[in-house]
Amino acid sequence: MTDLLTYAITVFTGFFAIMNPISNMPIFLSLVEGADETTKRKIGKKAVLIAFIIVTAFVVLSKFIFELFGITIPAFKITGGILIFYVGFEMLQSKKSNVHNLKETNVDENIAVSPLAIPILAGPGTIVTAMNFISKVTYIHMAVVVLVFAFMCLLTYLTFIASDFIANKIGQNVISVVGKIMGLIIAIIGTSMVIEGLKLSFGVNT
Repeated sequence: MTDLLTYAITVFTGFFAIMNPISNMPIFLSLVEGADETTKRKIGKKAVLIAFIIVTAFVVLSKFIFELFGITIPAFKITGGILIFYVGFEMLQSKKSNVHNLKETNVDENIAVSPLAIPILAGPGTIVTAMNFISKVTYIHMAVVVLVFAFMCLLTYLTFIASDFIANKIGQNVISVVGKIMGLIIAIIGTSMVIEGLKLSFGVNT
């Protein structure tokens, strides 16, 4: 039970770092600028639901995806680690990541699908993180990943609907600092994945 709790905390930390509701909040505000509260809630709810479905599908079908495309665990960890490190590095440089980015969009409920759900919430970084956690684990661990991600989606939705209030209270400087801290954590997670992948490739156990 203790191991599962530790695993759940690790999974939550990984998802929180890569999704980071606080740093995504300004993106949400810019996309829904001028929309009424009902529309904002509808867009936020639709976005997190779609993100949840996408990531859950990858978690459930991970073994099939690996076998279908002939993906090895070491190759996945190394490539995924490099991608996640890149996302974190750009956050540290105060840049909006190209794999976690958006362009100017009109207020339309379709923005809940793109760019909010894809690629901001359920982008390559999030999917790679989820699949990294469920490589070579039991079905119980997979269920934990899905439940933790569901909680992460709920947290993101609550942040979205309270975004105006939060932004006014904590200010842009605090949001920027949080973003940099999350960028550092993401970069470290990416580096760890690369190291694990290299160890698996060369048969190193320690």
